Amino acid sequence: MLKKVETAKAPAAIGPYSQGIIAGGFLFASGQIPIIPETGEIAQGDIHVQAEQVMKNVGEILKEAGTDYEKVVKTTCFLADMADFAAFNSVYEKYFTGKPARSCVAVKELPKNVLCEVEVIAAAE
Repeated sequence: MLKKVETAKAPAAIGPYSQGIIAGGFLFASGQIPIIPETGEIAQGDIHVQAEQVMKNVGEILKEAGTDYEKVVKTTCFLADMADFAAFNSVYEKYFTGKPARSCVAVKELPKNVLCEVEVIAAAE
């Protein structure tokens, strides 16, 4: 059985998808970009500022699903510029202390021209 995850504490989906789905004991969360949920605006600033907002958004979806950063088993990270890799990692490592499996790639462009996006798969109830 699939269970849809939805919280007002993370940005609403901006397309035909869910913030997350729980299936088979795992949360599959859609990619989060640095939208401030209360305003719908993009967090303004460098990769540090945007990555912090992304991590807050991811955290709220994890929380709504009854899980947390420690139960994340895989992340996929998208960067607009691989030159931001080290700075992005400095934020990432504060949240993903369990060191889940990860892919990190640079892409040509991200939604709303943001600097980063992160999606996660986590063990969930």
